[in-house]
Amino acid sequence: MKKKLPKTFSARMILCNMLIIFCIAAFISIYNYRSYRNDVIQNETVNSEKRLESLSARLTVACDEMINIVQNCSDRQTLFLFTSYKDYLPVSKEQSAIYAANVLKDFCAISGYSQYLYKITIYNQDNPLIQSGTSSGNRDDVKCLTQAPWFSELLHREANWFQLSLVDNPFPLGSTTEPKLLPLLRPLNYYSSRNPEDAWVFLAISPSLFQDSLSVIPSSSHLAIMTAESDIIAGQNLKDYDVQTIYHRIQQSCPDTAVYESGNFRTQLSGKDSVLTWRQLPVCNLMIYEVLPVADMPLDHHMVQHTIGLIFCFCIGIGLLLSLLFSRYLTLPIERLSRHLDTVADGNFAPNPEIESDDEIGWIGKRINRMSRHIQELMENRILAEKEKKDLEIKMLQAQINPHFLYNTLDSIKWIAKMQHNNGIVQVVTALSSLLKNMAKGFNEKVTLKQELDFLNDYVIIEKIRYIELFDLEVEMEDPKLSQAHIVKLTLQPIVENAIFSGIEPSGNPGLIKIRIFTEDQTLFITITDNGIGIDEETIQKLLTDTARVSKSYMSGIGLPNVDRRLKLVYGEPYGLSITSEIGSGTTVSISLPLEY
Repeated sequence: MKKKLPKTFSARMILCNMLIIFCIAAFISIYNYRSYRNDVIQNETVNSEKRLESLSARLTVACDEMINIVQNCSDRQTLFLFTSYKDYLPVSKEQSAIYAANVLKDFCAISGYSQYLYKITIYNQDNPLIQSGTSSGNRDDVKCLTQAPWFSELLHREANWFQLSLVDNPFPLGSTTEPKLLPLLRPLNYYSSRNPEDAWVFLAISPSLFQDSLSVIPSSSHLAIMTAESDIIAGQNLKDYDVQTIYHRIQQSCPDTAVYESGNFRTQLSGKDSVLTWRQLPVCNLMIYEVLPVADMPLDHHMVQHTIGLIFCFCIGIGLLLSLLFSRYLTLPIERLSRHLDTVADGNFAPNPEIESDDEIGWIGKRINRMSRHIQELMENRILAEKEKKDLEIKMLQAQINPHFLYNTLDSIKWIAKMQHNNGIVQVVTALSSLLKNMAKGFNEKVTLKQELDFLNDYVIIEKIRYIELFDLEVEMEDPKLSQAHIVKLTLQPIVENAIFSGIEPSGNPGLIKIRIFTEDQTLFITITDNGIGIDEETIQKLLTDTARVSKSYMSGIGLPNVDRRLKLVYGEPYGLSITSEIGSGTTVSISLPLEY
C-alpha cells in the first residue's frame, strides 16, 4: 500500500529536513571513507615505490659487479700475466693457464657474488681455455657456446650495452640444475685478431641471484623481475596474474621507456582493482614491478565503520534538533494565520495586526489583512452594485435590436410579394433571409457539406437574379455520404463569388461553375472550376498571400487568402487552397481538408 506523506506542514518540514540531513550525512560518510581509502592506496603505493627503489639499488650493485668482471677480463691483459721469479724465465702455456684460472677464481670471490657466477669462460684460440664458476668445465663448452643462437648477437653488441636476457642453458651437463642463464659476452680487446670470435670472455649469471634478492621483500607481495623481452627472472605470488598483460600495460603507460625510469598507475588485473608500480634498472635494462590489489590493502574496516557511524549519527542528531527548532519557529506564525483565516471564514473581516511582521509569513499576513479590508468594502458596495446591474440590464434591453424583427419584416415582404404574384422578389427575400440567419451564427463553426451547399445555393439564387442568368452552377459528388462530411462554414461561397466577379463577369459571356467533391486517402477534395478569363502566373503567386485583396463589394468580406489561412489554422499547414489557371481557359481552385464526420 502506498504510504501517505504527513498532513501537517511541521511534520512535512521535519521529514524534508531529515531527508536532506540524511543525504548530507551519507555524502560526508562516503567522502570520508573514500578519502581514507585513497590515503591508504597512496601510502601503499609510496611504500611499494620505496621497496622497488631499494631492491633496484641492490640489483644495480650486483649487475655492476658482474659487468666489471667482464670488462676487466676483456680489457686488462696483465691481470692474467704469469712469469717466473727466477731471472724472469718464460713459462709454459699450461702454467700460465693454471695461474690465470686461480686469479680468475679469486677475482670472482672478491666480488661477493661468486655463488651466482654459474660459469665464466675466457677463450683465446692461441692459449688454453680458462674457466671458473659454480659449474664444472668441459672441453665442449666452447663448442656449446658458439653454437648457441644468441652467441653471435651478444658478441657483436656495442661495448656499453649490457642488456640481460634470459636464455636456455647451452651446457648439457648443467641444464637440469640451472635450466636458464643470464649471459654476458664481450670480445678480448687486447687480442690482435680482428675477428671477435677468436678471443672472448663469457659470464653466465644464475637467476638465483635475483630470486635471493627478493628475500628482503614481504612474502605476501606480488612482485617480479623481468627482462626487456618480458621473461620472468624471479618473482613471488605471480600465479594469479598474466605477465604479458602486465608488460603491455607498462609499455602503454610509458611508450618511450628509458633507463632510470619508474612509475605507477591504477588498472584492472585478473578482474581486480589494482595498483601497478614498476621500476627499470639502469645498464642491464631489467624491470621490477609489483602488483598491489586494492582489496588486499590494510584497510582498518572496524575503525572506518566506527568513525563513519559516529559522523552519521552526529549529523542525524544535530539535524533532528535543528529541524524541531526550525519547525517550531515557522509553525507559530502559520498557526496565527490559520486562526485568523477561520475568523474570516466565519464572516469577521476585521484586520488582525498580530499576523503582520517583516518576514515572508508577515507579508502574507499583511496581504490577508488587506484582502479582508477589500472584502469588507465589497460587501458594503454589494447592494449598490446590484442596483446598478439591474439599471444596466434595463438600458441594454432598451437599446437591443432584436434580430427576429428583421427576419419577421423580410417574411412580411415575402408574403406581400406572393400575394402580388412576384416570384422574383419571393426568391430574393427568401434567399436573403436564409443568408442572414446563417451569417449571424458566426464564421468559424463547422457545418455539414450539405448545409454549406444549401448556403451557397441561397447566394447563387440572389446572384443569378442580379446578373440575369449569367452563369450556371453544377455540383458533382462522388459519394452521397460525403454530404454529411464536416467543413468550416463559409468556405465555398468566397471561392464561387471570386469565380463570378473575377472570372465570368469580365469575360462578358455566359459561364459555368463546376464543383466536384471526392475523397482520396482519407482526405476530402473539393474543386471549383470556372470557364472565365483565367489568371496569369504572377497574380496566382500573390492571390493566396495578400490578405488585403478583398473587394468591399464582396458579400462575406472573406477573400481567398483568408479562406486558405482559416483552413490551415483549423486543420494544419498541409491543408488549404491551391490554384491552377491559364489565361483564356478558366481557373480551378482546389480545396483539401481531412475527412471528418
